Amino acid sequence: MLGRVKALEILGNALEHSTADQTMVTLTIGESSLTRFANSQIHQNVSEFNAVLGVKAVVGKRIGYATTNKVTNDAVKSVVERAVSFAKHSEENSDFVSLPHPKPIKEIPAFDEQTATYSPEERARAVQDMLAEASKLGASGAGSFSTGYEESAVMNSLGIRAYEAISLASLTTVMTCDSGSGYADRISERVGDFDPLETAIEAAQRSVDARNPQPIEAGEYDVVLLPYAVAEMLDFLAYMGFGALAVQEGRSFMCGKFGQQITGENITIWDDGLDPRGLPRPFDPEGVPKQRVDLIVNGKANAVVYDSYTAHREEKESTGHATGGSGSFGPYPTNMFMSPGDSSVDEMIATTKTGLLVTRFHYVNVIHPILTTITGMTRDGTFLIENGKVTKPVRNLRFTDNILERLSNTVMISKETKREGIAVVPAIKVRGFRFTGVTEF
Repeated sequence: MLGRVKALEILGNALEHSTADQTMVTLTIGESSLTRFANSQIHQNVSEFNAVLGVKAVVGKRIGYATTNKVTNDAVKSVVERAVSFAKHSEENSDFVSLPHPKPIKEIPAFDEQTATYSPEERARAVQDMLAEASKLGASGAGSFSTGYEESAVMNSLGIRAYEAISLASLTTVMTCDSGSGYADRISERVGDFDPLETAIEAAQRSVDARNPQPIEAGEYDVVLLPYAVAEMLDFLAYMGFGALAVQEGRSFMCGKFGQQITGENITIWDDGLDPRGLPRPFDPEGVPKQRVDLIVNGKANAVVYDSYTAHREEKESTGHATGGSGSFGPYPTNMFMSPGDSSVDEMIATTKTGLLVTRFHYVNVIHPILTTITGMTRDGTFLIENGKVTKPVRNLRFTDNILERLSNTVMISKETKREGIAVVPAIKVRGFRFTGVTEF
């Protein structure tokens, strides 16, 4: 690892070479290792070490951006010169005001030595134990187990000096048993936070239960969605409209709706980059400290996230949600939460006369971002609920539905939540989920 002193020294060297009016330099460096398995056998183990030095140069209202994978003095000087040249030859951006100024950054303990140095042998042993446990249930497994670390540093000519080191462990598996399949995943900054055996058992048991799925007709069903599916819905809300750029460009479902009811009153969604229940980060790729943003409060559209560019356009301050690079993607929430309720999945099932239990979604795409309409399929464990009990597995279904409408018809929310990707979410029961087609598997 470079460490804070060395990382900031490299960025300081880059700033010294810049002749731009304003300059921001970022460095992301780290190692990621992956053990992949299929047909209950480990078939690949890879490790990648990489560094990316990015330079954003501002000349007047012209902006240039360039990157390199090298951090030698010559490479740093060269990439700075390219960014400045790009800026000088770019069109003016009349909305640009300034790079961000420094603010106090709260330190977040997000680095775990065990995770950063987890060996291929340790991952292999964990995977072998998972596959052995799955075999006891008659299931075979595929998936991946990754561990590693990343250092991030940001410096700009206005005084920002930020550095963090994080670790990350991620485990994903699909187990199959005859015609049944089951899914489970875990993610954490600390590899010791989750149990690979428990993950394997969850997926394997689901695959056993999902054998010999039966066909059912498409239509509207009351549906119990496990956290895997709920997180997918939140991910797409983030993509379609929780960022200020989407609102400013008139393509967000939040446009013209602030203060209005857009979901049921039992729905509150927020983003908090400092909350350790998620995957916390102290600052964004511009070096701006993370702020909590309450996106939907008791069903009402409340706020969106900002980076420095979109904030300046409205004479506001960045909420610490820049996405890095050239900044063209706009701000994005990366540590979202949905408020829990007072139910359990078992209670949701028990109160359902006829409905479906859905593990997760697959191959989801946007149809209409302002209406939050998406389409996709169920996957790896879809079951029929009859008279308050799960009675049989069913073939996967194609759905086309409106996320906000379903969140307006959410009648039960679980007490327990799960960290899933960029969101921490509960399970939910919704009325009238629209399935438009059926599959052969």
